[in-house]
Amino acid sequence: MRIKLLALIATICSTFAAYGADNWKHDIFVAQDGSGDYTTITEALEGVRAYMDYTVTIHIAPGVYKEKVVIPSWLKNVVFEGSGAENTIITWNDHANINKMGTFRTYTVRVDGDNLTFRNLTIENNAPRLGQAVALHTEGDCLKFENCRLLGDQDTLFTGGEHTRLYFNNCYIEGTTDFIFGPATAYFKDCTIHSKVNSYITAASTPKDVAVGYVFDSCRLTAAPEANSVYLGRPWRPYAHTVFIDCEMGGHIRSEGWHNWNNADNEQTARYGEYGSKGPGGNMTGRVAWAKTLDEATAAELRSLCKIFSLQSKWCPSGCCKTECCKK
Repeated sequence: MRIKLLALIATICSTFAAYGADNWKHDIFVAQDGSGDYTTITEALEGVRAYMDYTVTIHIAPGVYKEKVVIPSWLKNVVFEGSGAENTIITWNDHANINKMGTFRTYTVRVDGDNLTFRNLTIENNAPRLGQAVALHTEGDCLKFENCRLLGDQDTLFTGGEHTRLYFNNCYIEGTTDFIFGPATAYFKDCTIHSKVNSYITAASTPKDVAVGYVFDSCRLTAAPEANSVYLGRPWRPYAHTVFIDCEMGGHIRSEGWHNWNNADNEQTARYGEYGSKGPGGNMTGRVAWAKTLDEATAAELRSLCKIFSLQSKWCPSGCCKTECCKK
């Protein structure tokens, strides 16, 4: 009897083990035509094990995914791999004036998890211009966005989460007013930043105790034909930190560069600067007196991802450098 009972227990355990091995996959496929594991991105999140110590890739087939997606805090080490930024599109259309929704509930995609990568896809808020409408809202730490498009109007990208770190590489980000805003440390490398109207690009709210807010490195600042008077940024909070390094700036950038948000006190605390700006809008001689022209050493320091990201803890985007502070 005892032998039979042990055999039954062993059978049950092996069944559960086999189920677990099949259920928790390293590669998950999303396709609207039913050819994958799931037809929506939201459903696919249920197929990812919480707090994994291995990487799962969610492959998203071409299509327009009309979803309001929340990636919860217990999902980590996931790669969201689209089929090309123009082919895989996640879209929604909430805006702040719908039932008094307010800015921070309007997101198309909200990311609360850590150590996540988004690649080769578009995140869009296509609401009419009736108020703030966030496309991407981040709260998680150690997030990477590669070859992505972020499309919207006012408040396209909210970099939430104090003391969190974001890395954008070769991305296209467009909007109207304050379309890159928030408290996180965010590094933009080789990105196109596109203004659709005359307004402000950034509205950082960097906390006083955080050394680095936004760094734009070798980016291209472009504009729609009707946009010919755009500020680089204004401080959403007093200690906003934003710098542009070796960026190509179109003629839409105003000569003074920066705005104090109609508060002269912000001029004493906001941390704004440039180094090596180029193009019709890159002449720094007319910039406001309270913004800095960075020296070469400071610019080089701000370009060191390992240095600025390790100010919070030891993390760097894979491949960005080879020092001990990087986690591969």
